[in-house]
Amino acid sequence: MIKRQQIKDLLKSTAFGTEVTVMGWVRTFRNNQFIALNDGSCMSNIQVVIDFNNLPDELLKRITTGASIAATGMLIESLGKGQSVEIKASKVEILGDSDPEKFPLQPKKHSLEFLREIAHLRFRTNTFNAVFKVRHALAFAIHQFYNERGFVYMHTPVITASDAEGAGEMFKVTTLDFDNTPRTENGKVDFSQDFFARATNLTVSGQLEGELAAMAFGQIYTFGPTFRAENSNTTRHLAEFWMIEPEVAFADLEDNMQLAEDMMKYVIKYALDNCKDELEFLNTRLAEEDKQKPQNERSEFSLLEKLDFCLANDFERLTYTEAIRILKSSKPNQKKQFKYLIDEWGADLQSEHERYLVEKHFKKPVILTDYPADIKSFYMRQNEPDAEGRQTVAAMDILFPGIGEMIGGSQREERLDRLTKRMEDMNIPQDELWWYLDTRRFGSAPHAGFGLGFERLVLFVTGMTNIRDVIAFPRFPKNAEF
Repeated sequence: MIKRQQIKDLLKSTAFGTEVTVMGWVRTFRNNQFIALNDGSCMSNIQVVIDFNNLPDELLKRITTGASIAATGMLIESLGKGQSVEIKASKVEILGDSDPEKFPLQPKKHSLEFLREIAHLRFRTNTFNAVFKVRHALAFAIHQFYNERGFVYMHTPVITASDAEGAGEMFKVTTLDFDNTPRTENGKVDFSQDFFARATNLTVSGQLEGELAAMAFGQIYTFGPTFRAENSNTTRHLAEFWMIEPEVAFADLEDNMQLAEDMMKYVIKYALDNCKDELEFLNTRLAEEDKQKPQNERSEFSLLEKLDFCLANDFERLTYTEAIRILKSSKPNQKKQFKYLIDEWGADLQSEHERYLVEKHFKKPVILTDYPADIKSFYMRQNEPDAEGRQTVAAMDILFPGIGEMIGGSQREERLDRLTKRMEDMNIPQDELWWYLDTRRFGSAPHAGFGLGFERLVLFVTGMTNIRDVIAFPRFPKNAEF
């Protein structure tokens, strides 16, 4: 095949008069003369100018929106507005036809809802070109951040027999015949005849296995798919998503908070430095969307201002108890403007409370610590009871503007007696987690970690408002298309 040049390189070139070949997809074809061509290397198109008098009519009819073509010609300085270069084509070849009557991505504005229905084609739009370029950059930055710090990348299992969260909302993995399911004498499903000879599920977290590795390597991270069978149709939930989960031995809650803050600032800066065109496009897109909203619903910051805001400020750190005090006396709570009013210690904070703390009270990202033990997971390290005898755990949540909780983590409970007692209280079977408890029996050490839902990070950095628009093929209740 002829060597082709990428459009992103040609748009910066000044090698006028040289012959080049580009291959891409037709965005528009005007006046039988001007082709706007895009090859995915950047959001911008390159203009290919053809002489329709020297091309057969049959070929001209096949240059339609969505068609794939190869064009060879001279790179020349553009006389038109909006681009500095264009290609004066001497040869055009159709690589793949596109029926203009059936191709759904016509050159007009399409709603995000419609584009979700054709997720296999939505990558060809500028919006999704930008979103997935930013997603790529963020994923690369995550790996680079941990590699630079000497972390070991661990692949934890997708199939597991444990429920790390204790939530019970998991997808079952089985090869049993649903029409002829083997049963035990008491009528329950006989998983001993299943592939793994026991009940297994898709993982909700790689944390527990990550802790095992941290007890040998010192510091590790996982970055892989996780699954939640939660019947939720909100703009913030997916059934399949990706998680970043570092675990660090000999680390406490303070170390954990600092690692998380450093990571967030690193990856946001990487995106700002390496996705300037994409973020400027998304910034403009968000500003135009905001103009359609009532004044009181408009964003306080532009997208780029929001990202700079997170880099410019040290994250505010305070305890859950201090946050409850602030929220109880806040105007929205006093005037009953919160949907969920804060009236007592022990309440589980909602997104509206988290966003108030970040956007109104502190006006910077916030790290909340030391939550009530009753609303947190079994593996979190128990603090000594406070002055009022209330039990808290060494947990932390990082809250961001516009989105609320971004990261959840904790110092882990390394004391075997405290951990087993907590598991008993929460009815978590110890025999199923014997391997996890072994890390507390043999060379236990203080350690800490956190989880970051990758799609939430992409959602924040791109300014998109629905999490289904930042993962290629979203999985949610009653939908597993593509």
